[in-house]
Amino acid sequence: MPTITSVLPFPKRPGRFAVTVDGKLTAVISLEAAERLKLATGGLFDDALAVALEREAAQLKTYDRALDMLALRARSASDLRRTLVRKGEPPEYVDVAVERLLNAGFLDDASFARQFARSRVLGAGLSRRRIATELARRGIARDLAAAAIDDVFGEEHVDEEATLERVARKKLGTLARLDAFTQRRRLYAFLARRGYDADDIGRVVNDLVRSASAGG
Repeated sequence: MPTITSVLPFPKRPGRFAVTVDGKLTAVISLEAAERLKLATGGLFDDALAVALEREAAQLKTYDRALDMLALRARSASDLRRTLVRKGEPPEYVDVAVERLLNAGFLDDASFARQFARSRVLGAGLSRRRIATELARRGIARDLAAAAIDDVFGEEHVDEEATLERVARKKLGTLARLDAFTQRRRLYAFLARRGYDADDIGRVVNDLVRSASAGG
């Protein structure tokens, strides 16, 4: 019967262990799995252990892929789950990985929603409505999204009217060479994509374009 040759730290990924059987790399697993399966050099490698080891390695592969994705950018639990499945990870392993990440605090929808709302209003100048829509697309529950937006707008003292005018002025500066009609059309579309109310957009666009045409 095959025997376990070694259980040693895997050099390519800290915290992972390489299991070799009869001198051949068989699986890369976590320390917790190695201890739970009671792996030891010289131990017999029967069919039951082979199945268990294969499952542990597959689950860890999905978990590590999820970690790598979170290292690139923050995600909601729903968005991470959907993306992993779309990339071909088995749904049952994705569920295990997401649950583990939630328990470890690496995934937190409330924290993600606040971070997302802050970056979108301060950076891109999005409206409350547009931010709520974007959060919904990422699987954030409506109550969490509303609480996050309220928190951020309060903490950052965001005045939505002032934000609308600020982003409108900045965009208008890039349209200076165009005629007034084209400026209005493009500026209106730009602000509409950011989720602002049509009446507010119309007022700001008319004021800014009129002022720019008059040399103000």
